Amino acid sequence: MIEFILNNKTIRTETKSGMTLLDFVRYQQRLTGTKIGCREGDCAACTALVGTLNSNGSIDYQSITSCISPLGNAQGKHIVTIEGVNLTNELNVAQEAMKRNYATQCGFCTPGFALSLTGFAFSEKEKNYDNVLAAISGNICRCTGYKSIERAAKEVAEQLSDIESDNKISWLVKNRFIPEYFLDIPHRLEKISHNVKNSRKPLLVVSGGTDLYVQRPESLIEEDVFLVASEQKFKGIHIKQNRCFIGANTTVTEFWNNLHIQKMFPKLDRHLTLVSSEPIRNMASFGGNLVNASPIGDMTIFFLALNSTVTLKKDNSKRQILLKDFYQGYKTYDLQEGEVLSEISFEVLLPDTSFNFEKVCKRTYLDIASVNTAISVELSNTGSIVSAHVAMGGVSPIPKYLQKTSEYLAGKSLDVLTIALAAEILQEEISPISDVRGTKEYKRLLARQLFMAHFTELFPNKFKLQDFLTHAAS
Repeated sequence: MIEFILNNKTIRTETKSGMTLLDFVRYQQRLTGTKIGCREGDCAACTALVGTLNSNGSIDYQSITSCISPLGNAQGKHIVTIEGVNLTNELNVAQEAMKRNYATQCGFCTPGFALSLTGFAFSEKEKNYDNVLAAISGNICRCTGYKSIERAAKEVAEQLSDIESDNKISWLVKNRFIPEYFLDIPHRLEKISHNVKNSRKPLLVVSGGTDLYVQRPESLIEEDVFLVASEQKFKGIHIKQNRCFIGANTTVTEFWNNLHIQKMFPKLDRHLTLVSSEPIRNMASFGGNLVNASPIGDMTIFFLALNSTVTLKKDNSKRQILLKDFYQGYKTYDLQEGEVLSEISFEVLLPDTSFNFEKVCKRTYLDIASVNTAISVELSNTGSIVSAHVAMGGVSPIPKYLQKTSEYLAGKSLDVLTIALAAEILQEEISPISDVRGTKEYKRLLARQLFMAHFTELFPNKFKLQDFLTHAAS
């Protein structure tokens, strides 16, 4: 039995937990405002809001793409579709802004935009123009050219400028962002369990499902998958003895919003904006990203460059291995029968350690990488390299930790010659293939350029791109 609140209606269903939330909403509940577009989480025509009850009685609402979200993950949540934000006899603020700015033409994408803008009203982010645009960054429109939508978004942000953070839901109801029934949702959710009732444990374990539901949606819909996204024992971020521990169920958004993480990674917003859209960041878990074993998994490359360790649990036993030793071949890894990846950890970055992440794909944002790479570099008091960890995706059958390149950099002077020689070693370690994201020659060129970009980004007062070009020509 799956139990949750859909708009203003309590749902109790025996439907298989592997069905997508989108299909349940459209075909079983006949709420057809939620549109079927790409079925890959790429267009956000299927956007829904998910409200999760906190221990203090408040609710956090986030936007998700319902086409790749398993129905079972709705257990104990408040699911809101476009029908659920309609006011009595009038449009809500987001809908009215879209109408007033002529921000809709064919109308197919409009419900997704309106929900993303409504979701922004719930967020803790400062209500400014840049942040409201980020909230709709995952929504695609093929008609308007976006300028009218951007004007609507700006109008929404302006109307949120005086929001009362201590009394948010009441303020949003009073100011026509959401209907009045939202006020009673916390009390109704308190009566529903938050835990998915998995009757048995089949072979397939699913957390956020953001990649699995792209790879094999039809089979997952028919399966009674074992859902772990609600298991709190695999969630959270904490620092202990100069080491950062991240539960495998932690999402990219939770990672981004953590104050300890923000302090360690000053350019985290730029890095994670390259990874995915906001609805996907709200759903995607680190454990799922790592065990998906994609050769171009963005966060896998991120954690490889931190020389991370993963904890693998089975019943009451656990073992720890370095992430770089986890991957054994294409889509294969050191995960024994019955084990789950429960935690990722890495040494807290010290002031003398710098980190950078780079990615190139066909689109600047919201796309799969042609090549992605990350690096952490620790410098001595004299400015030489104490240690370095370099990782790269799209250049090997596995997410590649560049062992030889990293070892070469350790103990060397931080200068153009060192980096140029390391770039040559890097070329010996990678083995890209030609595919839809580029030829092998193109990927080798990207690997070289992005490796050097790490140093121009991290040490702009010491290196310029021209330095490397001049050295290459000499």
